[in-house]
Amino acid sequence: CEMGSARWAVRDGQCEMGSARWAVRDGQCEMGTARWVRRDGYGEMGMAKMHSRDEPNGHGRVHVYTGSGKGKTTAALGLALRAAGAGMRVFIAQFCKGQLCSEHSALQRFDDLVRCTQYGGLGFITGPPTDEDVLEAQRGLQDARQAVSSGEYQLVILDEVNVAMHLGLLAVEDVLELIESRAPEVELVLTGRNAPAVIVERADLVTDMAAVKHYLDRGHQARRGIEM
Repeated sequence: CEMGSARWAVRDGQCEMGSARWAVRDGQCEMGTARWVRRDGYGEMGMAKMHSRDEPNGHGRVHVYTGSGKGKTTAALGLALRAAGAGMRVFIAQFCKGQLCSEHSALQRFDDLVRCTQYGGLGFITGPPTDEDVLEAQRGLQDARQAVSSGEYQLVILDEVNVAMHLGLLAVEDVLELIESRAPEVELVLTGRNAPAVIVERADLVTDMAAVKHYLDRGHQARRGIEM
């Protein structure tokens, strides 16, 4: 059964999700004071509906986090944390990035569920991309293709892939092809500013993060654990 990205199994009369267990009594599932019932092939708990993997709603969605504001990668990492907490396997491909940040140390705690690989140099691409920049992006695309189709991962995050397309490191058509080639259950997230219009059109969820105010614009320095 599933609720959002969470999945659980029924074993020995109990539902299980990670280390959490709850019983089925009188046609209801119970965990603490929470209860939900089965209706029309769905489980209901308040406003939340839980569906089986065979239902169409169990198919993975395509998210796009774009815009000039801070928080795109942060949002994707938050989703990765939630997915890992539900026992899902996560693949994160970071395009145009090669510098280790605090999130990589945190993700090592989930190395049995989360794999994060970088495809880029140590600094930002400020001029025309080099041949090495293109090769790194293409390597990331190849790994991402494998990740979305292998059945090994339930969540795949292509961090800064919109930037890679904007810089010409990746063809938009190749990313669209990757979207369509993914296994049905794979949730796919594409982050980065300047998301192409065709990617936005194809996505099921689009968040445009607007830059209203940022302390870095007033000369403050990036801080470890907050910006990096």
